[in-house]
Amino acid sequence: MTSLFSTPLRIAAAQSPSVPADVARNVQTHLAFVRVAASRGVQVLLFPELSLTGYEPSVLAANVLHAGHAALAPLRQAARDHGMALVVGGPADPVVEGELPAIGAWVLGADGTAALYRKRHLHASEESFASAGTDDAQVHLLAGEPMGMAVCADITHAEHASAAVKAGATLYAAGALISHKGYGPETEILQGYAREHGMGVLLANYSGPTGDYVSAGGSAFWEPGGRCVVAADGDEPCVVWAARGDSGWGGGVLAVDPRLVPA
Repeated sequence: MTSLFSTPLRIAAAQSPSVPADVARNVQTHLAFVRVAASRGVQVLLFPELSLTGYEPSVLAANVLHAGHAALAPLRQAARDHGMALVVGGPADPVVEGELPAIGAWVLGADGTAALYRKRHLHASEESFASAGTDDAQVHLLAGEPMGMAVCADITHAEHASAAVKAGATLYAAGALISHKGYGPETEILQGYAREHGMGVLLANYSGPTGDYVSAGGSAFWEPGGRCVVAADGDEPCVVWAARGDSGWGGGVLAVDPRLVPA
């Protein structure tokens, strides 16, 4: 019998840039990253927080997405074509009608399904343009692995990771925007979750600036137990992949040719 540990799995973080408020162009960028990830057989690809709009508070309300939205159609098709689950960031309807938009992570399955996780914990500065989700944990079976969703500030709340584990997650996937100032403390938190909970932790951070922030990059994966398997060196566009096999976890970084990313 094959153990859970040795079950083959290949996941990745897209360290991608975003053009402010240009969802159509950002979708094309996402598709370029999907093609690069597919060349390495990636089964689950995670994008940063609000990857489809950029971290641009003023444009969220005008770019709210839903599962059947035309903007998501090319990404849903790409997920089916490549047999790859995608987790992409974008504004979404709030839990309660009439409230501010939610900061969403759209989980686009390889089987054509679409699900939404709404960021549970907001920074104080986000409360004027976004409303929080209500799910303490949301776990999806992606490529046969229970994966807990997280968006940026969620990771700074220890109860969020604990809830994901209690809900059955063996992997924790965090799409984020982390600056140079926050990178050390926040990656230390993520590594701690991998060590404390015995789960793998995947971080997708931005490439380049977005909103009023400059990303530190450094997208990474920590295996259960806390060892950093792979991390991007800087904030250049790339796909950070990690693969599990009979001998454990390994990984690497695939540069994304800037010519593939719409300017």
